[in-house]
Amino acid sequence: MIGRLAALPQLWLAVFGLTSLLIGWSVDLRLPLWAQYPGWPVFVTGIALMVWATATMAWAGTTFMPGQVPSRLVTWGPFSFSRNPIYLGDLLVLGGFLLIFDAAGGLILLPMFVIFLTQRFILQEEATARQAFGSAYDAYAARVRRWI
Repeated sequence: MIGRLAALPQLWLAVFGLTSLLIGWSVDLRLPLWAQYPGWPVFVTGIALMVWATATMAWAGTTFMPGQVPSRLVTWGPFSFSRNPIYLGDLLVLGGFLLIFDAAGGLILLPMFVIFLTQRFILQEEATARQAFGSAYDAYAARVRRWI
C-alpha cells in the first residue's frame, strides 16, 4: 500500500507542499499582499495544464499513470512544448500555492522538487518510452524539452 502511494507524484507534491509551507512560514520572508495575487493564476495554470495533459493522453488511448508502459507516443497538445506537462503542472501548483499562502521562503524547495521528480519519475519514464518507441521517441526528445 505504501509502495503504491509512493509511486504517485501527487503524493510527493503534497509532501513537498507541506514541507515548503512549513519552511516558508518559519522563514521571516513575508510578501506584500499584492505579491500574493500572482499565486492564483500560477496555481490555476498548473491545474489546467495537468488536466489538459491527462485528457490528451486519455483521448490518445494511452496511460498517464507513472510506472505503466504507454501504448502511444503523444506529441501534440501540451506535449508539443513539454515532454512532462503534468510534472510541470505540479511545479506550477506548488509555486502558486506557496505564493497564495505567503510562504515565499518555501520557494527554495522548488529546484529540489524538480530534481526529485526528474530522478524519481521522469528518467525512468523516458527510458520506458525510449524502449517502447525507439527512434520516434528520440526524435521527439530532440525536438521538445524535458520541462519547458
